[in-house]
Amino acid sequence: MLGMVKNSLLSTVETWPYRLLSKGEKDQVSYEERACEGGMFAAVELAGKPFDEASKEGAVKLLKYVGGSNDKDGSFQQKVKVSLRIPSQFQANPPCPTDESIKIEEREGMTIYSTQFGGYAKEADYVSYAAKLKAALGSDAAYRKDFYLCNGYDPPMKPYGRRNEVWFVKE
Repeated sequence: MLGMVKNSLLSTVETWPYRLLSKGEKDQVSYEERACEGGMFAAVELAGKPFDEASKEGAVKLLKYVGGSNDKDGSFQQKVKVSLRIPSQFQANPPCPTDESIKIEEREGMTIYSTQFGGYAKEADYVSYAAKLKAALGSDAAYRKDFYLCNGYDPPMKPYGRRNEVWFVKE
């Protein structure tokens, strides 16, 4: 646990590699269109729990995986998938999790529309910023309407300068 606290306070967070395609702003909402690289992800699905509870439980499982619980010794939703991008140095050969609920997935690259906000994000924040991004993009942008991605980049113990994003996947 001490290692998780130390890493949360002192380490840097690797961002998902992407290429910026365009930027926009409408009604005081800034957004970006990005082409994101594919890669390996550790993911855990939690069913039948509220978003905030499921994302917290999933994050704890994934933090344990990153911290060493692996074979290399590290609104209401029906289903919430919590995942993290495995760091670049482990992309070719990610460690296998010892928690059987965590699965390693390979994802294709994608192009997304993104908006960013700060603070400790809860479900209501993601819903609010998704609505703002939808309004800013208007009816001309083609993106998946059946889901959106909620992204938090910071360790739970980082008290300030937090970065969260809502992503719509471009069609």
